[in-house]
Amino acid sequence: MISTVVGGAMLPHAPQFFTMPETEDKANVEHVRAVAAEIGERLRALKPDLWIIFSNDHAEQFFHNAAPPFTVHVGGEATGEFAGRKFHWRVPSEIGFALVRELYRQNFDPAFSSTAKIDYAIGIPLTHLGHTGPVLPIYVNAYLPPQPTMERCYAFGQAVARTVTTLGLKTVILASGGMSHFPGTDRYSNPELAWDQRLLEQLATGRLKSLIAFDEAELDHTGNIELRCWACAAGALGERKPDVLSFDPSWHHNYASLGFIESQPGDHSAHYPSIKPELVELTSALHALAHDADKRAQYVADAAAYADGFTLSADQREALIQLDLPAIVRMGAHPLVPFLAQLQIQRLRPPR
Repeated sequence: MISTVVGGAMLPHAPQFFTMPETEDKANVEHVRAVAAEIGERLRALKPDLWIIFSNDHAEQFFHNAAPPFTVHVGGEATGEFAGRKFHWRVPSEIGFALVRELYRQNFDPAFSSTAKIDYAIGIPLTHLGHTGPVLPIYVNAYLPPQPTMERCYAFGQAVARTVTTLGLKTVILASGGMSHFPGTDRYSNPELAWDQRLLEQLATGRLKSLIAFDEAELDHTGNIELRCWACAAGALGERKPDVLSFDPSWHHNYASLGFIESQPGDHSAHYPSIKPELVELTSALHALAHDADKRAQYVADAAAYADGFTLSADQREALIQLDLPAIVRMGAHPLVPFLAQLQIQRLRPPR
């Protein structure tokens, strides 16, 4: 099934973006805002039907009474306030309920809420993106142990992607959360920049699934518990490279912004690709040389006549006659087949 998740972003949400204390680097903040604004403009150009944001709750509403691993907002609107700013976004309620029902069928049991508030974890990235249309918030328990594992978050994101694809909705997936930071602790001024840089190098290559490698202890030790939201988004986005990546650390947070706009899952040149329809005949001819002694004898006796027994284009025919492995691979053939064919023919042909 080809996913209808057309793009997304992973963005920071530090409260200092709105409170702007004197200790904040104003130029750095402005750059983070500008990067998000660019990502938002490019995502809107994709004309998605649905925006989903995975965000943690800062021990505000999912804490004393209940702390579900995942909560889907199904109300018609979501509101909140922070640092003198009022937040208000419409919520596609029917889609929210449809998502919950389908996730139940896929063996996930998310909670749902009609009244959950929006704090700065959602308000900041949506504001920076310039998004004013409807959005479906999904809250992830990042701060109150026991939290969901990264594997579970990734699988949850995959289930969300399958659901929106089944519903036929072109969807943008957002994740809100900083990289390393330790609010309220004695490590607040020491984010783990080197650890974050190593992870970003992996994500830059499209290896989003690398996020599931981290257990609860490592996320806590490196100040990266909010990456659970990123893992959810990674599962929904699939293995695709970010088109935008900006690394902008401050003294207390490691701001990192990633945008996924043009790339698609699996956008990489595989060493061993699937068989292309236009190469079926060539592949059959090569496969026979690799595994059929009689066919090899025919080829060695008269390579041109052997090639004429297959429906080949002119360049395919010539490459087969010459058994030109580099040319055949450049056409997009599976390299193992001509490689094995060449080994067998070289064994039979007398040295020149």
